[in-house]
This record gives sequence, C-alpha cells and structure tokens, in this order.
Amino acid sequence: MPIFDFLSGQFIDVIHWTDDTRDTMVWRFEREGHEIKYGAKLTVREGQAAVFVHEGQLADVFTPGLYMLETNNMPILTSLNHWDHGFKSPFKSEIYFVATTRFNDLKWGTKNPIILRDPEFGPTRIRAFGTYTVRVVDAAKFLSEIVGTDGEFTMDEISFQIRNIIVQAFSRIIAGSGIPVLDMAANTADLGKLVAGEISTVVADYGLSIPEFYIENISLPPEVEAALDKRTSMGIAGDLGRFTQYSAAEAMTAAAKNPSGGAGIGAGLGMGMGMAMAQQMADQGPWGARPAPAPPSPPPPPVEHVWHIAENGQTHGPYSKASLGRMVTEGKLTRDSFVWTAGQDGWKRAEDVAELATLFTVMPPPPPGA
Repeated sequence: MPIFDFLSGQFIDVIHWTDDTRDTMVWRFEREGHEIKYGAKLTVREGQAAVFVHEGQLADVFTPGLYMLETNNMPILTSLNHWDHGFKSPFKSEIYFVATTRFNDLKWGTKNPIILRDPEFGPTRIRAFGTYTVRVVDAAKFLSEIVGTDGEFTMDEISFQIRNIIVQAFSRIIAGSGIPVLDMAANTADLGKLVAGEISTVVADYGLSIPEFYIENISLPPEVEAALDKRTSMGIAGDLGRFTQYSAAEAMTAAAKNPSGGAGIGAGLGMGMGMAMAQQMADQGPWGARPAPAPPSPPPPPVEHVWHIAENGQTHGPYSKASLGRMVTEGKLTRDSFVWTAGQDGWKRAEDVAELATLFTVMPPPPPGA
C-alpha cells in the first residue's frame, strides 16, 4: 500500500481551493517541493480564478471549470518549457487561487477633517465616512502588482491603501464641488458616483474594481455643530428677549428638580438669575436706568365720505354726512333717495347704506298707508 500510494501521488494531483474566511483574496496551493504533475486535475470554482506560475513566470490564468494540466491545453506553458513524462516533474510550478467575488461592507473614513470653502459659512472643516466593495477583475495583474509571492493574501493587507485612495479622491472632489455643507446630505448619491469613478481609474492599475461606493455621513466638527445648533435655536426662538426669559425659567426649573442638594440648586438659580440680569441690562440705558417708553403715536384720522344724490335724472352734491343729516331733518332726503360715494358699487337707496341708515333713526318712519 505505501508503494501504491507513492506511485498514485506521483501520477495524479487534485488541485482545488475552498475558503470560508470571507477575507482571503489569494491563496497558494501548497505542494511538497512545488511539484505539479503532468495530467493533474485543476478545479476552479465560480468566484475564483487560478494563476499558474512556472519557474517565477506567469504562465496561464484559468477561469471557472475543470482542467487537465497537459501541454495541449496550456500553450503558453508549452512555449516556456516542455513537459516530460515521468514520476517526477523536472520543474517547479505554483498555482495561486484568486477570489473574484465581491468583498462587501468595507469601511472608509477621513482620519483628519477636510478643509473646504463653503459659500455660506466660509472656510469649514468636515468629516465623512461610508462603505465600499472591492472585486478582483484581473487576477494576473493583481498577482503581479500587489500580491507577489505572498502565499495567503487577505483584504486587510490592501484595505489601508484603498482607503487612502478613497480619502484623497473624496477630498479633491468635495473641495471642488462648490456644494454648500447644508446641501451635501441631499447630494451624497451624486458625490458617491464621482468618487467611485475617480477611485476605479486608480485601482484598475491593481487589477481591482469598486462596484459599489457609499457615503453614509458628512458631518461638521463638534464645535461647529454646536454653533450651528445655537444659530438654529435663535432662528426658531425669534424674539431674543423671550428666548432669554425662557432659558432662565428652564434653568431654574432644572435646578429645583436637581436631587444633588443645595449646591446644585444654588448653581442653577445663579445661572437663571444671571441670564435674567443679562436681559435686564440689555434693556437698560447707558446709565443703568431704563428709558421711558415713547408715547404711542395716534392713529391716522378716518377718511370722511362725501355723497352725491340722484334726483329726477340729475345728480347734485357732494354732501358731507352732517349735511345729509340736516337734509333728512328738512325732508329733502328720504330712505328711498339714491346716493353714491367713491368706492361704492353703483347707486343705492340711502337706507340700504349702513353708514347712512343711522340718519333715519332720529325720525320715525312714515305711518302705514301714507
């Protein structure tokens, strides 16, 4: 049995790779002495590529499928070296398996704030973070440019470099976009596409692509956010005096509810009194005395209407309301007389005009049947 096992091992190799780590990008098939036998079976699964390296030189790249390692299906290797039949390989070869699936939920973020010129706030610093995905699209280029002879290459070994590329591209694009900070949240999708396009151009030289790129948050430094919140609060409060009084009342209420004892209550009351004093000083004049309020100006006098009277197809006037009152007393103006004034819609009976109807209350109406 040992002799049979030896002969079987010399004649046939079964080369394949399964991985459940979710972060391994490249794995080298380990064979004693790096001997790959003539006629060995190579299995490349979906989401993988196999790179055949012969004597330090890249020979072939295999896509998903089952292969017999023979000269008739390895023309590049045939041109490099002839395969001789025998129990031992006359050369040393290596096979690297490369994962071509997407590596998801990778994090990126700005280590230091990015300085930009905001059209509303002026020079401003912002931070940003998000996620992205990476995929190997050219296994041969990725192996020659990044991996080298590393027998097990993980995503962590290149994620730092990709994050640097992302931050550099993001900083350049966001600083030159001219988008106000307050509007960036509504434009994260467009900014993400611009950054992804810039990154893809760079990582293509590594044999990689960025299928997805997301900007999850763009934030201001804490001190800038505090100032912005204060500005927003003042805008909502409207009347600064009432806002100050409200803040003092809130401080006193919080102090009364403080269970820490007299010291905490005294501090809260002192803060509330201080805010009230600030409001009182703001209302006082330069000598500490509140100036007397200016008397209110009288309202403008009412506009007095003048009236025209239509009688027997002719008009005469204008008459003031006092004159119309005397005409009612003298019987020259009755309830059925037609009158008109500026702004009135056509001629109306005198008793139908609210302003003149009171003139007829001083005289009794005509008796019934008159």
